[in-house]
Amino acid sequence: MTAQDAIPDQILVSTPRRQFVNHPDDVVEEALEGLEGAYPRLIRWNRDPSFVARAQAAPPGRVAVISGGGSGHEPLHVGMVGEGMLDAAVPGAVFASPTAGQILAATQSVSGGAGVVHVVKNYTGDVLNFEIAAEFATDDGITVRQILVDDDLATTSMTGDGPGRRGTAATVVVEKVVGAAASAGADLERVTAIGRRVAATSRSMAVALAAGAHPGAARPSFDLPADEVEFGVGIHGERGVGRRAFAPADDLADLLVRPLVADLAIGRGDRVIAITNGLGATTGLELAVIHRRVARILDAAGITVERALVGPYVTSLDMAGCSVTLTRADDELLALWDAPVRTIALSW
Repeated sequence: MTAQDAIPDQILVSTPRRQFVNHPDDVVEEALEGLEGAYPRLIRWNRDPSFVARAQAAPPGRVAVISGGGSGHEPLHVGMVGEGMLDAAVPGAVFASPTAGQILAATQSVSGGAGVVHVVKNYTGDVLNFEIAAEFATDDGITVRQILVDDDLATTSMTGDGPGRRGTAATVVVEKVVGAAASAGADLERVTAIGRRVAATSRSMAVALAAGAHPGAARPSFDLPADEVEFGVGIHGERGVGRRAFAPADDLADLLVRPLVADLAIGRGDRVIAITNGLGATTGLELAVIHRRVARILDAAGITVERALVGPYVTSLDMAGCSVTLTRADDELLALWDAPVRTIALSW
């Protein structure tokens, strides 16, 4: 019998995990206040309804870009607000969609007369509330276009009558490229077309070594035996599509990368942007080890990694795990990726 077996179940359930939280109900608002205080030259937080916008608004006559979703994925989306990327981000509660009223207020706030693009991860609540907000914005004379990000390869089998593939870390690529196109003066239809093309040619896959826990929760969202990993996890603490045996980093990276290459039908002579993304509790050291293998697999297949990000960009609270995202790259996409950006999460 282990020490944990000797502890009564009621104590295990009632003892909260140690987190830097004052009260679970206040964590999102307190985090937004903290970020605004830390980065006042980049963002401003509108308290009621809650959304985050650029500290200095973009000039009128330019397409505006907003995104949003549940909190707990930081630095997405608030960390992507700024020059060359998002004009506003709309945070919901942890793993919960922002309301249509929040989204509408953000849309109205940043509209400069040339239309607004909504970048939406493919989750039912996000899609529904962004669509409702778009309808009300249209009634106000604001033209809105939606870019749906649905890159999670693990949920491809759900594309029948269900919601389809989930939106995950490809959102970073879409937001960067769409924001750059808008900053360069592209019109609404062009910005939308570019974003939809990027979303259509991006795929992601994730694996978890341990689940995360909601603020104030006593237990993680699921338990894993020491000799297994959860394969195909989502970013809201969801279970994956199956379990695999725990293995060295190279073997786990192979499980992530090879299906992406096959699904995108990329091979010798193709180019990609690659994101090796931490899900919240994975160290930078580990992510660099994973990216090393990602690069070697692609190089052996004759695929060039033109640009890469390694780090926590789309997290799932304190989940221990990582995801790999591949996006087909071409000269236009790379030029937009390389365009100047200044946000909390990305700056070059």
